[in-house]
Amino acid sequence: MQSRPLWLTLAPALFLLLWALGYSVAKIGLLYTDPMTLLALRFGCVVIIMGFLFAVLRPPLPKTRADFLHLAFVGFLIQAVYFGCCYYAFHEGIGAGTLALLMSFQPILVALIAPLWTSETVSRKSWIGLGLGLAGALLVIGSRTDIEPPTLLGLAFAAVALCGISGGSIWEKRFGLSHHPVTANLIGYGAGFIGILPALAIQDGFHIEWTGTFIAALAYLVIGNSVIAVGLLLAMIRAGDVSRVSALFFLVPPLAALAAWVSLGEVMPPLAWGGLALASMGVYLATRTGRDV
Repeated sequence: MQSRPLWLTLAPALFLLLWALGYSVAKIGLLYTDPMTLLALRFGCVVIIMGFLFAVLRPPLPKTRADFLHLAFVGFLIQAVYFGCCYYAFHEGIGAGTLALLMSFQPILVALIAPLWTSETVSRKSWIGLGLGLAGALLVIGSRTDIEPPTLLGLAFAAVALCGISGGSIWEKRFGLSHHPVTANLIGYGAGFIGILPALAIQDGFHIEWTGTFIAALAYLVIGNSVIAVGLLLAMIRAGDVSRVSALFFLVPPLAALAAWVSLGEVMPPLAWGGLALASMGVYLATRTGRDV
């Protein structure tokens, strides 16, 4: 049996850390500018980086127009829809930890839809793990409701963001978009940048406070989230079952809530630790390999 490459073994832990921290860092960045301006700066920097790498490495382009459009559509769903609506949810007062918790419903949507679009199946063991993970996420959400009641508009933005990340993950797996990462990111982030232009055009001004904290937050969002974390996510999707990869998102909420508590002062009640344990058990069952039960 062929052993797993080292990068694939380490990828889940690195992805979880970078992705979870991204919620708090994004909310910190939004203290100094508005959602679409932050996204435009973020996407613009990534496109410049990927454009430079493309010029140096000269990776192959998609062979067909359909492949190009698939890459662009995944980029639009993940970058413009997911990140855009997440930033608007932050702007409407949703906390970093709470938003991450709401995004934990993604594995459920993916597990329900993936068998209809891909050749994979979801085992009973995975369904049990998904159920435990969801229960853990709900426990953490419930423990913070009295402290930080979410707004209706913020929840609506979160719901659209959830659809964006779920749809992008499934579309990526369904059409087997195994293109060079530089090519995929250049097209994806280019599509994301174009996708936010209408929202950028209708906002009032482009105010930015160029502080050291803002520059550090933007650098993290560009390098840590956009280049490394998203690249790892797409690579893991291509290497394994989409429903199992998506189950990793059950561990993001507790980690994001902990990061928000440390960096933003968002309280993480004692009951939330029980949700963390339950979600961890769920993600273990949903992602482990071996014979089904």
